[in-house]
Amino acid sequence: MNFLRGVIAGQAAGPQPSGAETIQKLCDRVASSTLLEDRRDAVRALKSLSKKYRMEVGTQAMDHLINILQTDRSDSEILGYALDTLYNIICNDEEEEQDESEDAVTPLPVSGKHKNVSAPDENAQKQADDLGAQFTDTFIQEPEHVTLLLSLLEEFDFHVRWPGVKLLTALLKNQCTQVQGVILVSPMGVSRLMDLLADSREVIRNDGLLLLQQLTKSNAAIQKIVAFESAFERLLDIITEEGSSDGGIVVEDCLLLLLNLLKNNSSNQNFFKEGSYIQRMKPWFEVGDDNSGWSAQKVTNLHLMLQLVRVMVSPVNSPGATASCQKSMYQCGLLQQLCTILMATGVPADILTETINTVSEVIRGSQVNQDYFASVNAPSNPPRPAIVVLLMSMVNERQPFVLRCAVLYCFQCFLYKNQKGQGEIVATLLPSTIDANSISAGQLLCGGLFSADSLSNWCAAVALAHALQDNLTQKEQLLRVQLATSLGKPPVSLLQQCTNILSQGDKIVRRGSKVQTRVGLLMLLCTWISNCPIAVTHFLHNQENVPFLTAQISENLGEDERLVQGLCALLLGICIYYNDNSLENYTKDKLKQLIEKRIGKENFVEKLCFITKHELYSRAAQKPQPVFPSPEQMLFDHEFTKLVKELEGVITKAVHKSSEEEKKEEEVKKTIEQHDNIVTQYKELIREQDAQIKELKEQVDSMSSQNEQMQSTVTQQLSTIQQHKDQYNILKLKLGKENQSPSNGQGDGSQVNGLQTEELTQLREEVEELRKQQTLLQTQLGDKDALINSLKSEAAQAAQTAEGSAGGSETTELLKELEALRSQVQSKSSEINQLKTERQELVRRAEAGSSDTVPSSDSSIDTAKMAELESRLAAQTTETERLKGETKGLSESRADLEQQLASATSTVAILQTEKAKLQTDVQESKKEQDDLLMLLADQDQKIHSLKQRLKGLGETLDCNALLTGGR
Repeated sequence: MNFLRGVIAGQAAGPQPSGAETIQKLCDRVASSTLLEDRRDAVRALKSLSKKYRMEVGTQAMDHLINILQTDRSDSEILGYALDTLYNIICNDEEEEQDESEDAVTPLPVSGKHKNVSAPDENAQKQADDLGAQFTDTFIQEPEHVTLLLSLLEEFDFHVRWPGVKLLTALLKNQCTQVQGVILVSPMGVSRLMDLLADSREVIRNDGLLLLQQLTKSNAAIQKIVAFESAFERLLDIITEEGSSDGGIVVEDCLLLLLNLLKNNSSNQNFFKEGSYIQRMKPWFEVGDDNSGWSAQKVTNLHLMLQLVRVMVSPVNSPGATASCQKSMYQCGLLQQLCTILMATGVPADILTETINTVSEVIRGSQVNQDYFASVNAPSNPPRPAIVVLLMSMVNERQPFVLRCAVLYCFQCFLYKNQKGQGEIVATLLPSTIDANSISAGQLLCGGLFSADSLSNWCAAVALAHALQDNLTQKEQLLRVQLATSLGKPPVSLLQQCTNILSQGDKIVRRGSKVQTRVGLLMLLCTWISNCPIAVTHFLHNQENVPFLTAQISENLGEDERLVQGLCALLLGICIYYNDNSLENYTKDKLKQLIEKRIGKENFVEKLCFITKHELYSRAAQKPQPVFPSPEQMLFDHEFTKLVKELEGVITKAVHKSSEEEKKEEEVKKTIEQHDNIVTQYKELIREQDAQIKELKEQVDSMSSQNEQMQSTVTQQLSTIQQHKDQYNILKLKLGKENQSPSNGQGDGSQVNGLQTEELTQLREEVEELRKQQTLLQTQLGDKDALINSLKSEAAQAAQTAEGSAGGSETTELLKELEALRSQVQSKSSEINQLKTERQELVRRAEAGSSDTVPSSDSSIDTAKMAELESRLAAQTTETERLKGETKGLSESRADLEQQLASATSTVAILQTEKAKLQTDVQESKKEQDDLLMLLADQDQKIHSLKQRLKGLGETLDCNALLTGGR
């Protein structure tokens, strides 16, 4: 202990040890001391020397300090000293000195963000940076060291957790990629760091925000993990707690972390949108009426909030994700809130500029949002559309340059894929819609187009070009615009006035001599007449335009004028490529001859290719927003670079082609177009026939289902007939048995009464005759039943084979047989009644004769036998009557079934006829398709021959891909 006190306080006597010697002794004490207190004092001494002797402490003590972190986990104080020492030797930032005496309580800053103090000597700062990177490499050589540091962050003790957070942040600043890789593979590594946001001590939470900022830089995997650890929820809660835009630097840190998580990360953007976090952004932009006195921190916070909105709807995102976010922002009222800021007074200029850029991207390509923006009015008297107010700022040369660029971008986004908006802007220029009492967008654009300010000329020309982008209708409508140049002179068209600025008049030439003005006008003219033969004709109708262009292209001018020459070459090339040869003096051939004589084809192509080689062209082609460091570099528009890329090749090809080649190509094109038209017609015919075949197939399927239903109905009817047949057979058997029983009884009676009189003998003979007749009737009934069965089987067979005519004749025969059977049953019944009457008469006569000749005992026996015979005969009669009734009921049921069978048979015949008709139609359709295929084969052969001709001419046209895609 005395040694340590001597080291710290210094000793008066004897030679003083050097810093390296002192640090070596302290390191030996840390490594060899067995008492925790001695090691703690030694580490504290190393901490106090770590800033002055950073190199020595780092090279000699790092291993010992790491060993302390591994072995002395139980003592938070020595851990804190070790972590602070490591932080001092690894961190490159020049920070304020902190009083860290062991007895004093360290004051805690409100925020963990520290301001860097620039070193007076850049070389010294560079050496310090290199030293920090070197010590960082030494520390992370063993990934276990970073894992150890992550485990120490789980300690709740402030003196361990806070320096651990700062040390890990410094490691990420020096070697971000390597440390990110270790944390990514560490179990629960990111989750441990996310727990810092829930710490109740603000300094740890705020430094945790700085740590997560460094951790999430350029690492999509870690960004996704952080986002799914509820980062959005926690960060938005912190922003709300800190006062949103009125909050302090903590809000700024949260917004920076949100930007890291969302920028160029489609997965997190989708998660942010699906989690309904866009709706929670709306309260950030609620500004009051009094907008004076904005603090610098509020401006910074609101600027970052606007950037966060732009990240969600950036043009570089996928179109589907951008459209979904735009829709959510409109539905939750965020767009309306931004428009309120746009039209508010007292808003700082940089916030107003960023708000304009944000509104631009929220409405870009979204028809609903564009329509809403068109309806926004500025709070003026009288009210004016927001678009008009913004355009007034754009053409005002006293407005800041960045603000004018933002307004131009907003106007471009408003017209992007918005033909309705393009029509409204062009309509304000037409004679029938001009209102002299109000300022319109068209008037402002014309005023800017012809003003003395070259930047206003360029912005107005580009804005007007966007009103014509990919809209042939508005290009033709703009040809109607007439301008009054001066009193007493007739009005001229807008197209002629633009060309006059380029080519005529001393005063106009002085204005047009500015490169920026001429570039803007040439971009407008190229956009206007491209893909519009009518506009090309109007342009060529002015006899001075072509000579001016050829003169400009052929001259040898300075470097600044070469860009103007390239644009003039592009304009002349468009006049060739989209020329419909309606003007005799300026046909395609004559223009190409003029180029060859006055300019030279190679020189023309060289001037044309200079456009794409320009540095500012490449910069403008990168993104839609016009961002330029200075007004002088504002030359190219993003959409115009697309047009140049599209036309450069075809114009070069068109200039080099001879008239004969063009004629042949035109003929081939016409032939191909004719063949394409024929093929298209055949395709339409095939589509119609396919539709018809499909409809017929549906009808066949419907008929088949109906046929199946009918077949099932017939089967049910046949089963019902079979059931009735079984019942009929049962009744027939019963009738046969009961007929046999009375006949046996009569035989016995005759044997018993063998001694009766001849009347009884006659009665017996008559009864026997009756029995025979009944037996004959039964036999006839059996024959008829067999006939009915055969007819039924034939009827079933006829129903299955759908032979309607044969089934109808057999059913008729069945009905006739049933009618004959019914008449026979009735005749036999009448005979039975007659026999019954005769039997009763014979019984009376027998009773009268027996009373005279037979004794009383024999008479009683005979009477009993006769009574029995009578009862049996009565039963037989009753059974016969019952059988007759059942036969009648069965006949009626059979008639109904036969009627249903006849109806089903006729339906089957109709279905068969329709089926045959449909099959005939299908055969005819197949035959027509075969004819069409033969025609298409002929067309393919002709096209193949045309391709061979084209190849012979040195041209290639991808006709096969065209026809294959069409088929």
